Order: sequence, then structure tokens, then C-alpha cells
Amino acid sequence: MAVSPFKGAGENGQAPLSAREATIMDALRLRHELHDEEARLLSELRALRRSQRAVAPDVVALRLTPGQRIADQVAATMGSWRFIVIQSAMLVLWVTLNITAYVRHWDPYPFILLNLALSFQAAYAAPFIMMSQNRQQDVDRREAANDYRINIKAELEIELLHEKIDQLRDQEVLALTQAVQSLTTLLQNKSSDSEIAKNRE
Repeated sequence: MAVSPFKGAGENGQAPLSAREATIMDALRLRHELHDEEARLLSELRALRRSQRAVAPDVVALRLTPGQRIADQVAATMGSWRFIVIQSAMLVLWVTLNITAYVRHWDPYPFILLNLALSFQAAYAAPFIMMSQNRQQDVDRREAANDYRINIKAELEIELLHEKIDQLRDQEVLALTQAVQSLTTLLQNKSSDSEIAKNRE
């Protein structure tokens, strides 16, 4: 005959646990382990956040290499209206001077030298812009990871506050219960004393 694993003697000579009690104990043990893991994660996130607050934004900007600074400057310059206006004015002046007969035509139609210059500009501008975009993507990924850690920290902090509030509420309920019990005992003692006094009379 098969014997149920929940029958017989329990650990340390205690009464055996039923299936429901064993499930509850396992759930409580798992919750305790998760709570310890969350507490460890919260302490790590707090230390990381303190270290990040200690670093000034200017210090982070100084960590850029010269190539990164040049790439950012080129991308910022070529992505501005000032660059578009200046380049448009230069192109109009170039075409006008080579079409009119007032000066010597150094680049007649179809403006091969101008096309060569613009091709050189595009060939060198594209890698600079790509380098700047790649660095910005790295910055965005780090900021997204930092935001995720901040959200996790905020969630754990809120859970910790809820636990503290629950503990305070449980303590208040326990204190009220003890006060009610003491008052009930006192009332019972008084009623018994009054009954004894009546019986004596």
C-alpha cells in the first residue's frame, strides 16, 4: 500500500503537514527568497544611483575622444540652416560666375568641378554623420538602460513602503486587539466581582 508523502512524522518530530499546508509553506519560502533577492537588487541599484549622481555631466562630456568631438561638431554644423543657406549661396554664385561672360569660365557647364567638389563633400560628410549617429545611439541605449534601472528601483522602493505601511497597520491592529482583550477581561472581572458581592448580600 502506497504511503502519502504527507503522512507520518514531520521534520524534527513535528506533526505531519497536509498537502495544502506544504504548498503554503513552499509559497512562503519562495516569497522570502524573492524578497531577499529584491532587497539585494535594491541595495545595488541605490549604490549605482549614488555613484551616478556623484558624476557631473561636464565630466561625462570630457570623456569624449577628439574624433567623437569632431564628428559631433561636423554633424551639428551640416545639420543646421546656416550651413544650408551658406552652401546654397556659394552654389548660386559658382553657377552664376561660370555662366556669365564677365569672368573667365573655370568650370563651364555641366559644372564638372562643382560636381566633384560636392561628391568629395558627401563622401566625407556621410562617415562623420554616421559616427555621430552611432555614438548617439550608444548614448540612447545607456540612457534607456539607466531609465529601466531607475524604474525597477522606484518599483522596489514603492513595494518597500507598502510593506512598511502593512507592518505598521498590523502592529496597530495587534495593539487594538490587545487593548480590546484587556478591556474585555477587565469587564469580565468586574462583572464577576459584582455577582460575588450580590451573592454575599
